[in-house]
Amino acid sequence: MNDKKSDKIKVDIVSDVVCPWCIVGYKRLEAAINELGLQDRVEIEWQPFELNPDMSGQGENLRAHVLRKYGAKRDDSDKARANISALGAEYGFTFDYFEEMKIVNTRDAHLLLDFAHEEGLQHQLKQRLFAAFFSEHKDVSDRAVLLAEAQSVGLDPAAAALALDDAGRRRRVLNQEVQWQQQGITGVPTVIFNRSSAMTGAHPQGTYKDVLRKLASQ
Repeated sequence: MNDKKSDKIKVDIVSDVVCPWCIVGYKRLEAAINELGLQDRVEIEWQPFELNPDMSGQGENLRAHVLRKYGAKRDDSDKARANISALGAEYGFTFDYFEEMKIVNTRDAHLLLDFAHEEGLQHQLKQRLFAAFFSEHKDVSDRAVLLAEAQSVGLDPAAAALALDDAGRRRRVLNQEVQWQQQGITGVPTVIFNRSSAMTGAHPQGTYKDVLRKLASQ
């Protein structure tokens, strides 16, 4: 009899919680998993990546940020927001952009996700943080917000608060970010299958389905 663990398809998703394409890519991947009936065979682990590791604690207005970083003017920004909102809606995810929306520092969010992984609740917290930032106008750099979201998925807020102040955890998460970068990952989402093949960007559902079908048959 085969070892049940050997039948698992390990999927690492390198991403940031303020990356819109990361949630769109995940939703497409999730739909592919469900379409193939592989929910019990796919094991997902979220890996840390900071789009703006040097972002100040005050954050930066999102429009100003995309103009500064990408040269995107208002018309470009509006078109991009409408496009990503439509893509999210296809899979039941709501993007609710607003004029005062800020891009924020996500270091603490990744520390909390590391803690949640230890508690078996990383995936739930990741989904909650995506929704908090993109759908609910919440500042995911605010520790009070982070601890409330942690509690909402079943994490102990006192333990979560300790995790945010754990210097060893902070070093470990930063080291993980560096290790993924050293493996050539410079953009997110990057989806890695069985630690052997990687796909960067939010690919179509059918593309993920093809990859998963091949892995499932091996």
